[in-house]
Amino acid sequence: MEHYERVWAEVDLDAFTRNLYAIRGAVSPKAGIIGVIKADGYGHGAVPLAREMEGMDFVQGYATATAQEGFSLRRAGIRKEIFVLGYTFPSDYPEMLRQRIGAAAFTEQMLSDMDRAGREAGEKMRIHIAVDTGMSRIGIRPDDAGIRFVRTAAACPGLEISGVFTHFAESDETDKTRAEAQFAAFTAFAERIRRESGLAGLRFHCANSAAILDMPQTHLDAVRAGIILYGLWPSDEVDHVHTRLEPILSLRSHVVYVKELEAGREISYGGTWKTQAPTRVATIPVGYGDGYPRSLSNRGSVLIRGRRAPILGRVCMDQFMADVTGIPGVETGTEVTLIGRDGGEQITMEELGGLSGRFNYELACCLGRRIPRLYKKDGKTVQIRDFEA
Repeated sequence: MEHYERVWAEVDLDAFTRNLYAIRGAVSPKAGIIGVIKADGYGHGAVPLAREMEGMDFVQGYATATAQEGFSLRRAGIRKEIFVLGYTFPSDYPEMLRQRIGAAAFTEQMLSDMDRAGREAGEKMRIHIAVDTGMSRIGIRPDDAGIRFVRTAAACPGLEISGVFTHFAESDETDKTRAEAQFAAFTAFAERIRRESGLAGLRFHCANSAAILDMPQTHLDAVRAGIILYGLWPSDEVDHVHTRLEPILSLRSHVVYVKELEAGREISYGGTWKTQAPTRVATIPVGYGDGYPRSLSNRGSVLIRGRRAPILGRVCMDQFMADVTGIPGVETGTEVTLIGRDGGEQITMEELGGLSGRFNYELACCLGRRIPRLYKKDGKTVQIRDFEA
């Protein structure tokens, strides 16, 4: 295996598996799990994580944000069901049919285009009908027009309705009033579909990560596990006690330069930090070009030899500086933890998200392609993804 020094991320596949079984324990026994691995598995790596889930019988399949994400999974040999949560373009329908990738459907034009594509291919386009119960993003309304839409879809020879879903806007908040109202609207509409459409065997799903943790009544036929797969929390307001999650990604680097600065020296662009006393400063070769937030300038810290080293000055595109005055033994080559644990200290994505104003989802997704991902099992590297190799 290659050795990395500038920066690398370690993804703990054992922790990922433990998270999945913890989620399984939190989910209604009758509900399957749909792994949400859009945005390259929230920056962690969709393909390696899908491969881990392929052999788990309680994982029904995967959800992506784009057709292209689904194509990448199929090229990697992923065989379970894949469907796209958002809008898909008609130019992608023929390949989606060939690759058996399902689509969200929510307009008459989409039904017409998807039905035509299915008939021309001699296949049925698998669709999940999106219902807007209050997110106001995509979806049909849960009303009479919505029932007519479902009937129209059911009558299309080129379509197969695989599921009906909605998405909660506020299930990650302490006050669940709006989420409960959305759920009530969705279940009432689901009952109308069962009663008025004549369709049987449909899967209804609405629970996202926060609802998996806090709203067991919403689990229905399937749940969509996203951020919690990766050991990250949907918000500070959800239950952190009853489901044990472990962050699966750590981010590490090495010190490349150490210098002694006298009092009164400015550090980095704009001179936003000035030393007040003699200061020992380490340079770390990571920056916002790697997705490490510039907004951590003068606010964040890193771990070196099990202790916190505050960031001094602005984070540059490819480097930043940290105060190691009180940390003995720091020299060129000393390992640095940007995200993860070192001794008794830990820096989480939640912490960095709060400091940088980017929140944990965004921080994870923004970790760049310059960062190799090393996938670990039993403490050993079993796969490397290095886009710059």
